Amino acid sequence: QVQVSESGGGSVQSGGSLRLSCAASGYTYSSRCMGWFRQAPGKEREGVASIDTNGRTLYADAIKGRFTISQDNAKDTMYLQMNNLEPGDTAIYYCATSLHPLCGESLAIWLFGHWGQGTQVTVSS
Repeated sequence: QVQVSESGGGSVQSGGSLRLSCAASGYTYSSRCMGWFRQAPGKEREGVASIDTNGRTLYADAIKGRFTISQDNAKDTMYLQMNNLEPGDTAIYYCATSLHPLCGESLAIWLFGHWGQGTQVTVSS
């Protein structure tokens, strides 16, 4: 059973940066992809970025050019470097893993499982 745990959230002003981490444990070798998702108050959870075992990345349009996803396979850890943060980025950020062969093609929620508890990111103007 794969387990993931997020960390690194916090409160920053608009234009600031944060780096989120997602540590995975369990049968991590079976995961094809890891991804970041977020859920703002009153909104549905949405995909932010994903990375597959070959390092191929996928980004949501809303964060392209500002966020960078990366992974350290030796540490079973994934990162999300978030720069130039905007108030619209305020949300709980979750990481998840996927075994689905299409996980590198889409940020659809249903492709991912083994969700973490989330970490709060708050951006003030």
